[in-house]
Amino acid sequence: MRFEKIVEGKNIIFETGKFAKQADGAVTVQCGGTMVLVTAVMSKEPKSKGDFLPLTVEYQEKTYAAGRIPGGFFKREGRPTEKEILSARLIDRSIRPLFPDGLLYEIQIVAIVLSSDGENDPDVLAVSGASCALSISDIPFEGPLAAVRVGMINGNFIINPTYKEAEEGELDLVVAGTKNGVIMVEAGAKEVLESAMLKAIESGHNKLDSLIELQEEMIKSCGVKKADIEYKVIDKALYEKVKKLSISKLEEINRVGKKEHREEMMDLLYKDLIKKLAEAGEAVEEADIRISLNQVEKEEVRRFILEKGIRVDNRDYKTIRPITCEIGLLPRTHGSALFTRGQTQSLSVITLGTSADEQLIESLSGEGYKTFMLHYNFPSFSVGEVRPMRGPGRRDIGHGALATRALLPVIPGKDKFPYTIRVVSEILESNGSSSMATVCAGTLSLMDAGVPIKKPVAGIAMGLIKEDDKVAILTDIAGIEDHLGDMDFKVAGTKDGITALQMDIKIDSVDNTILAKALEEALEARLFILERIVSTISSPRESLSMYAPRIIVIKVSPDKVRDVIGPGGKMIKKIIAETGVAIDIEDDGSISIASTDEKASSKAIDIIKKLTEEIEIGKVYLGKVKRIMNFGAFVEVLPGKEGLVHVSELSNKYVGKVEDEVHIGDEVLVKVIEIDAQGRVNLSRKRAMVDRE
Repeated sequence: MRFEKIVEGKNIIFETGKFAKQADGAVTVQCGGTMVLVTAVMSKEPKSKGDFLPLTVEYQEKTYAAGRIPGGFFKREGRPTEKEILSARLIDRSIRPLFPDGLLYEIQIVAIVLSSDGENDPDVLAVSGASCALSISDIPFEGPLAAVRVGMINGNFIINPTYKEAEEGELDLVVAGTKNGVIMVEAGAKEVLESAMLKAIESGHNKLDSLIELQEEMIKSCGVKKADIEYKVIDKALYEKVKKLSISKLEEINRVGKKEHREEMMDLLYKDLIKKLAEAGEAVEEADIRISLNQVEKEEVRRFILEKGIRVDNRDYKTIRPITCEIGLLPRTHGSALFTRGQTQSLSVITLGTSADEQLIESLSGEGYKTFMLHYNFPSFSVGEVRPMRGPGRRDIGHGALATRALLPVIPGKDKFPYTIRVVSEILESNGSSSMATVCAGTLSLMDAGVPIKKPVAGIAMGLIKEDDKVAILTDIAGIEDHLGDMDFKVAGTKDGITALQMDIKIDSVDNTILAKALEEALEARLFILERIVSTISSPRESLSMYAPRIIVIKVSPDKVRDVIGPGGKMIKKIIAETGVAIDIEDDGSISIASTDEKASSKAIDIIKKLTEEIEIGKVYLGKVKRIMNFGAFVEVLPGKEGLVHVSELSNKYVGKVEDEVHIGDEVLVKVIEIDAQGRVNLSRKRAMVDRE
């Protein structure tokens, strides 16, 4: 069955019943020539243990969708790309809040991009497709929801912009939500004001209705009855007993600020509950005691915040935890900084490279190169845990991408700073928003490295506790407030505007009033943190680290590039071998010479200039005699460029034999006296000697 809606001039087509009929729900969503298949499947039995929704989301971009064969040896798709991981997270974060509490059946969403027109991004189509596949299936789901991308060019909003429009615009925003409100927001921006960002979110949310109505039509036409399944619910009797035994201790714990002390006290309380309930003859599972205690803790923490107006670490709603900023900590790196906010700490390290270090990106929209990379690492010791370290996970990729979006608008272009820049954030402690700490540490380390960023960038995480009409918006949330709260709203930017934004919630939606207040208070916090950053280092260092390569860019005529490269690359290999520099050549004649040795760079530049220099009439050169003939000597005045010194031009006196004046290998001063119509160069030794006198 096929259903269609026009959204801002683009026809969006939903279709079901053709593909993947053994899945519980399967939908294709198409816009232009881009089509994505989204399936939803639920396990037949619930997981025996656990107290969270076992949801997994996979998103795959097949290269056949764009009419290409994958690169590499195996010529097939491999591990997920960064874009695929981020798109899977986008879907997950949008749909997760709309599953019923206590649902412990495993649910898997798989989105496969079947066709790509190189213009329309399939990720937002996949979000709406996931909602539709769940909504028409028997899987419990409190949707439907939809998602759109919002771009902005010259202050005008564009719904679902093309790749090119999104890249050229000032904003790249994804809004997901239901008719009731917004559920998920993600954005990269070029210093967009809070008021404009709020309008963009509103504009995006207003366009969701037609896509949601389309899904509602599909539910009526082909939706099936939801499965009658058993939900994991807290035993009320056990809950009351746990609450009675733990309430006084929780009052004490709620006044403990340090994360590790709180966790230790909660663990002791849990063990004490097990002991007391066992002594009372209660035959209950320890996992059920843990679930009940978690629920009591959640209720008490939220009540504590809403009723007393203070948080579990004794801060008020707006207070930011103590901040310290340090730079230049590591002796041999190109730049480093340590940013600490409360119990969250990021060590940021900069490495500067050449264009040879650029990262090749293959995507459905085509190939490109990244000259700015930010990598986020979250080792287990940062939260006092022991676990295998097996490379970056999806969370690490997502946090790194958010920090990248935040810093990218202030990174100088290649024409102003011809380096490849890599930022690595090592999270050494974590208790709330390590991604925003990464942004702050990244700014400090970039300035410490001498990268001429346009402006400093800072970030802050906002939280929300909402019970009926009681609302508390929290600045700089700690881990417990993220875990037990209703919203994680990260905002990064300069003093002049937002550069990145990400919002996830655990309730069904948030309204514009909450969003506006959160953005307003995030701005206050951001400006406060920027003051701390600027007081540590007010502007980028004027010089690079002595260990960083010096890159000098010279321009030559594009038709001279071949002279620098030489046949089979012989000349450029010779220059590199003689000087030890790294050389990168662009088709437009831009030549980058990189080295930590200034003398080596100067030598390479001198060689290149001579290779590409044009011989000038009237100029005196120190040349080398290459050949001797009866009528004169051929002298090389520039690499590979010779001219003839006729015997009559060798000396002021009579020369009977050329060898009486010069020999092969001699260095002689010569003056260019003529370049004839055929490009032949005539030189004079005697006139050069006269000029010298």
